[in-house]
Amino acid sequence: MVTIYDIAKATGFSAPTVSKALNDTGHLLEKTRSAILEKAREMGYEPNSAARSLATKRTYLIGVIYDDPSMQRGFNHPVFSGVLNKFRESVEAAGYDIIFLSCHTKLSYKAHAKFRNVEGIAIINADSRLNKEMSALSEIGIPCVSTNASIPGICTIVTDNKKAGYKAAEYLVSKGHKKIGFLSAPNDEYLPASKERLEGFCQYLTEAGIPFDNSYYEESEYWTVPSGKEAFKKLYQRHSDMTAIFAVSDLIAMGAMSYARENGLSIPDDLSILGFDDDRVSEYTTPRLTTFRQDSEGIASLAADLLLQHMVGLPVPNKLIHLPCEFIERDSVIDISKK
Repeated sequence: MVTIYDIAKATGFSAPTVSKALNDTGHLLEKTRSAILEKAREMGYEPNSAARSLATKRTYLIGVIYDDPSMQRGFNHPVFSGVLNKFRESVEAAGYDIIFLSCHTKLSYKAHAKFRNVEGIAIINADSRLNKEMSALSEIGIPCVSTNASIPGICTIVTDNKKAGYKAAEYLVSKGHKKIGFLSAPNDEYLPASKERLEGFCQYLTEAGIPFDNSYYEESEYWTVPSGKEAFKKLYQRHSDMTAIFAVSDLIAMGAMSYARENGLSIPDDLSILGFDDDRVSEYTTPRLTTFRQDSEGIASLAADLLLQHMVGLPVPNKLIHLPCEFIERDSVIDISKK
């Protein structure tokens, strides 16, 4: 294995100078740094993370929390898979590695973070049943950022769900729909996406003079197709006169599609359906699903930037930061005002 002493001998520079060039520290002439880095590449030098940690007393590790009890998608989630990939790419470019923190061992998130000596924590998606675990992370002195769970004291970057809900209602009403159902996912304090989408949805309806009737609301047990199907069944049994529904996820929308077809409803002729997330299969459903696409790369890039700033002592806002999402119009909503 090539060492810094081998590179020092080959270049004529001292070992400390070589170390500064390889670790991008200290004040070196650019000509010196470039010559050392070029020689290191020629010699096949590979950095030793254990040696670097011993020398700097740092781990260069960022802990990532990703749990998925209600969505049941694992790393296949249409939004968080993109957030994970872009976040990893961003922090690795800054010289860090990621490690997943788990509470499914005898260690809590807090204990696991301390055991691994991580320098920062990214909460990509949290298990809301562990709200005390989440709250404890803001108290241990390790910089944290979240991309979904709203945790007091921790900067959180999320989609502007309220504005998306407003746009959903505005779009459906513009197509002549007034009897509109709302299919929610589980609501809780730490994962407010469904609640925020409903708030925006109701706000537009109120402004349009169509107050939302709570009997047109149904909550799905999980963010899944079977749960969406069951929730829509309950809703349809109350209101078979609905002309449209807004589902807070594409999978829930697909569950509604399934029940509608099984009961002789044509989509969109008998029932228009609007989803959320732009799941990878949404473009291939029949009809193709009109939906919203969240900016997973934008969320991840901002989360990485803010966490890296926090880790070097720069201030970051301890609040919710909302990013816009994109409306994707396809074929699952019909204009009934023209009928």
